[in-house]
Amino acid sequence: MMKIYNKLIELQYLLLYFYTKFKNNKMKNYITEFIGTFFLVLTIGLTGDPIAIGTMLMVMVYMGGHISGAHYNPAVSIAMIIRGILSVKEAVKYILFQIAGAILAAFLVNSLLSVQESYKIMKVVADVNDVGYSPLQILLIETIFTFALVLVILNVATNPKTEGNSYYGLAIGFTIMAAAFAGGAISGGAYNPAVGIGPAVASLSNDYFPDLWYYLVGPIAGAVLATYIYKLTTD
Repeated sequence: MMKIYNKLIELQYLLLYFYTKFKNNKMKNYITEFIGTFFLVLTIGLTGDPIAIGTMLMVMVYMGGHISGAHYNPAVSIAMIIRGILSVKEAVKYILFQIAGAILAAFLVNSLLSVQESYKIMKVVADVNDVGYSPLQILLIETIFTFALVLVILNVATNPKTEGNSYYGLAIGFTIMAAAFAGGAISGGAYNPAVGIGPAVASLSNDYFPDLWYYLVGPIAGAVLATYIYKLTTD
């Protein structure tokens, strides 16, 4: 009996040790980024519905905002570097976990849906010939609406004048919902490099990769521009 008691005490100290290490380091941030991006991409893949996507982003922002800042988007993490909130080293880790969450979600979508359904729904990285829009039009949509998204995030979630507000999740969710309705038919409505990378990797096909650059260049350009406009208009 005493041996069992001693083992339980040892287990308690071991669990306490790992809890303390976990609580005091940034791993909780990275896990939160992984979870939030996972559910965002999963919702995109299973529904393709702007209302569902915006709602999921909203609730995930409320879930993780107080832990990691709830970026769930490499473009947002890059904006936070410029804003001075994240170091480059931290941002790289955020982005790696975001991409990992997106890839896992895309693989799950492909396993849940038929080949035809998953190929159609998860092809967020739209083929230019299929959608009938020029590369410039697709790039412009991705840039403009990521600009809007990041500008909203910076103002409602990082500005001292709006600190402690309760509407930041609603504002961010509604922005992506409106952007998906407005630009989804033209570009696929990614506004997030992880949303492009996840399906591309999970497809196990080369069909996605030629057009993937739209969903890297457009969102990053929009995020950088939004950050400098934010600095110009608020600092």
